[in-house]
Amino acid sequence: MRIILLRHAESLGNVDELAYTRIPDHSLPLTDLGREQARRAGPAIAELVGEEPLAVYVSPYVRTRETLRLLELPAERLVHEPRLREQDWGNLQEADEQAVQKRLRHEFGHFFYRLPFGESGADVDDRVAAFLGELESRRPDPLHPRTVLVVSHGLTIRLLCRRLFGWSIELFESLSNPATCEYRVVELVDGRWKLDRPFQQWRDSPDGAVQQ
Repeated sequence: MRIILLRHAESLGNVDELAYTRIPDHSLPLTDLGREQARRAGPAIAELVGEEPLAVYVSPYVRTRETLRLLELPAERLVHEPRLREQDWGNLQEADEQAVQKRLRHEFGHFFYRLPFGESGADVDDRVAAFLGELESRRPDPLHPRTVLVVSHGLTIRLLCRRLFGWSIELFESLSNPATCEYRVVELVDGRWKLDRPFQQWRDSPDGAVQQ
């Protein structure tokens, strides 16, 4: 099995943090640049897929579904998968409170800090584990495509890799999200998952762990 992990293209929330005070997170659209990013990414992803059948699992948020639509890729299987959604940030209608929560999350750690009325990174980790378990159960099915495209969000993609590779929490927290519309490819080779290239690391992992 081969999994292409694609972060959504640039959204309004990526360029205007106050957009979250006006528009629900799940409804934030792509920017004009984001739409162009998605269109440009289409041929590159198509080249990766080649002639193989494709299964697509996409977060149900507007920005991920819009990214997928603009890729213009044929898929044998398409699933809108809520377990691949962004971390739930709860209520962000107040700009000052939004800033406080981001500061506290950074100080406490992205994995364990639970946002009020929202999720912690650990909560997201649990649901991506459930998704990966279900995907693994489909691997022996000859009718399920060998190549899988996941269109999701930065933190969710890092946690998918954390689960696949058994990375420590310290290593996870030392890694940066992929850029908008950037992808990683993980492939099962001789029973082990391989990552095509590492994530950018903004600091050394405190426990000395490294990306596989």
